[in-house]
Amino acid sequence: MKKILILLSLSSVLLLQGCITKVVTVPVKVAYKTTKGVVKGTAAVVGAVIPDGDEEKKEENQERDQD
Repeated sequence: MKKILILLSLSSVLLLQGCITKVVTVPVKVAYKTTKGVVKGTAAVVGAVIPDGDEEKKEENQERDQD
C-alpha cells in the first residue's frame, strides 16, 4: 500500500510540474512588465521637466565635430 501511495505521489508531482511553473512565472512576468513601464514613464517625465539637458549635449558634440 505504501509503495502505491509513493508512486502515485511522485507521478502527481511530475504531472503537475508544468502547472506550478505557470503559477510562478506569470506573476513575475506581469511584475516585470509593470516595472518596465513605470521606469519608462518616469524617464519621460524627467526628460520633459529638464528638456535643455539633451540639447546642450548635442550642441557640445556638434562643436567638437566642427573643430
